Amino acid sequence: MNALKNMEITFVAAAIIAIGASFATAGANTVEVSASSSVIAQAADSTMPVVTVNARRLTAAEKAAFI
Repeated sequence: MNALKNMEITFVAAAIIAIGASFATAGANTVEVSASSSVIAQAADSTMPVVTVNARRLTAAEKAAFI
């Protein structure tokens, strides 16, 4: 029981440190990112691969045979 209490305290302490670090560094080194028109055009021209599966469904007896 004592080990579980120590794990809980460790987790809470780590969470408090992580939240504090998050707030402390929230405004530091923000980066502005924008895509050029050529990147946007290239993304629009790409085609998405499509997979078509032609198979029949298994019956209840066939499903039971696999188990």
